Amino acid sequence: MDSEKRIIVNTVLQYVKAIITTCLSLYSTRIILNALDVDDFGVYSVIAGVVAMLGFITNALIITTQRFLSYYSSKKDTTQLRKLFVNSLFIHVVFGLLISLVLLLLKDVLFDSILNINSARRPVAEIVYVITIGMLLATILTSPFKALFIAHEKIVFIAIVEIIDSVVKLLLAIGLAYVSFDRLLAYAWMMGLIVALNLIVFSAYALYRFPECQILFRRKDLSKTYIKMITGFAGWTTYGMGCVAARNQGIAVVLNHFWGTAINAAYGIAYQINGAISFLVTSILNAMNPQLMQAEGKGDRKKMLDMAARQSKFSVTILAVVIIPLIAEMPAILNIWLKEVPVQTDMFCRFILLAFLFDQITLGLSSANQAIGNIRVFTLLTYTPKLIYVAIAWLMFKHGLSIRSVMVLYVVVELVVALARIPYMHFKTGLSIWGYIRDVIVPTTLHCIVIGVICYVCTTYLHFHMRFLLTILFSALFGIAAGWLLVMNKEEKSFATILIKNFLKR
Repeated sequence: MDSEKRIIVNTVLQYVKAIITTCLSLYSTRIILNALDVDDFGVYSVIAGVVAMLGFITNALIITTQRFLSYYSSKKDTTQLRKLFVNSLFIHVVFGLLISLVLLLLKDVLFDSILNINSARRPVAEIVYVITIGMLLATILTSPFKALFIAHEKIVFIAIVEIIDSVVKLLLAIGLAYVSFDRLLAYAWMMGLIVALNLIVFSAYALYRFPECQILFRRKDLSKTYIKMITGFAGWTTYGMGCVAARNQGIAVVLNHFWGTAINAAYGIAYQINGAISFLVTSILNAMNPQLMQAEGKGDRKKMLDMAARQSKFSVTILAVVIIPLIAEMPAILNIWLKEVPVQTDMFCRFILLAFLFDQITLGLSSANQAIGNIRVFTLLTYTPKLIYVAIAWLMFKHGLSIRSVMVLYVVVELVVALARIPYMHFKTGLSIWGYIRDVIVPTTLHCIVIGVICYVCTTYLHFHMRFLLTILFSALFGIAAGWLLVMNKEEKSFATILIKNFLKR
């Protein structure tokens, strides 16, 4: 029960953080877009996107470090945990420097042959590119320290830092309007400073808080066995995350090549919304993954699979309450949020959000696969189609197909890949296919249908200014009720009831 309480407390805390940071981030985007104008915002989006295309290694290394620290934490061996962390940090440093060097060497090729950027803005764009590489390096070096906090389920500190980070970025956006020199360049430098401060804060407090944390690479601590173990797992995790990043940012490059920087502004805004909402999923993963990994480390496969199913179920349920009304009311929301809405922004937002919702249907099975450790075949099966999609999109544009047709394929690929996880995990771990369909897919699908019907009724029969607020309110009320009645099982309802009663007694 204590572990369940910890999961719920950490999840709720991260939701509060996600709501605050999302609101601040979206409002900051409005201000920045107005300060930079559509073309400069598109320039920053495509350059940051190219660098972020390799930033997937950051996420892969966080997942790997957190997985091993959580898996072995049940053994209470501080010496082993210290070696794991030191070798992980060493790998982060080496990878970070190598990636930065490769990106710097590719600069001329990207600007001469691939990116479509106005020649008048190229000098500034090249400086922004170098600054963004520095931001990527700092982010990679922050990863092992952040993974320590997640593995120890110390979510409060992460939440506080990320809220402060969002507030500072909002102040940056406001101050950008008063900058007298090149605003795009000023924005890049200030973003770089924020990322550097994050590295200092996370590393300093981790050194103070955790005995296994150290930043000096002593020769006796570096181990070929640990490095091979971590890089082997990280390699396939990196491949998987790389396919996602290459799909996301590769499409940005394809769009830029065929349609120019203006369409990148629309695509960039859509992915910013998607990234903000993905905090909700990250909250569930950060709260549940440490205990899921620990369960597998103790040999409790049943508990691990049960937690994986709950991850998927809770992710879809919570996201549906947010995403479905957003899809229904996207044009109105964009017009309120942004002073100038780039063309086709609503179309990009709708397709990307729908694809993201489909991916959550089996999200927990990815965590389960990470827990068992043998991830090569799973990664190839479920991530390679995302990479192939970029080449298909290029060919579709080359043959004159529309952006909408390419985005329809985007959604179809996400759904097929998500469903492919179920039979694989059945053969790998004994997961019951019917049990998963019964306990996860059927109730969450019914829940989504309820919210979809509410949104359809609102958008079809109600016509007045700011209607989207009523659509969101009704979706939330009926979504919460449907979630309780259709999604949660008796055990989950009983536990939630106890928590509510205990809270009310205080």
